[in-house]
Amino acid sequence: MRSHAGIILQARYASSRLFGKALEPIGGRSILEHCIRRLMRTNVARVILATTNEPEDDVLAVIAQRLGASVYRGDTHDVLGRFSAAAEAFDLDLVLRATGDNPAVDVQAPGRVLAALRLTDADYVSEVGLPHGAAVEGMTAAALHRAAALAVAPYDREHVTPFLRNNPELFNVATVNAPSALRCPSLRLTVDTAADLDALRALFFRTRSDDPWLAALIAASSAMPQPLDQRLATRSIGQQEVA
Repeated sequence: MRSHAGIILQARYASSRLFGKALEPIGGRSILEHCIRRLMRTNVARVILATTNEPEDDVLAVIAQRLGASVYRGDTHDVLGRFSAAAEAFDLDLVLRATGDNPAVDVQAPGRVLAALRLTDADYVSEVGLPHGAAVEGMTAAALHRAAALAVAPYDREHVTPFLRNNPELFNVATVNAPSALRCPSLRLTVDTAADLDALRALFFRTRSDDPWLAALIAASSAMPQPLDQRLATRSIGQQEVA
């Protein structure tokens, strides 16, 4: 029987390091719109915005629904619980995790990670080698629900996947290599700070596209006077801020 997969995108307006960044524009579209549009272009699974119950996130829900995404709203700080509840609400068997920090997420990454989940017996799959902010993570809903039931540390509740990645005795964890043409792990394409936002705006502008492919972003970064890949990625996708 074919599994029921979904891409859950976590985002909230009151981000701790760059307040309101979900609605900040890059190339004529908000960061949230970039995230949703790119994930929907994958055409491999339904996209679900998992945001909070706070009134300030009403606008995020409206944007998501206008773009054709589904919406789940839950706890502000217990993001692991929010993910688990969203997966249950939409009856998912396989879950891909994306974050609202990443307006340059690789359009083809969800398909590759989903294929890896379906071809292996892994509970959790990550793809290594992509620029920081271009990847997604994959997990079985069963593993996600188990993590939500067992994890107690605030860090694990806030960041969703560390409990899965850091407990190999409980979960079968697998990694797959990104396509060689897209391997550029030192390139930072996520938005945590105002400096990140400025850098992404400049990079998108250099591609001459409002919706560039990841390969175009990588190529544009190498042509910049001060390459963005000097902004070394020091955290994995699973260690980003609460969204």
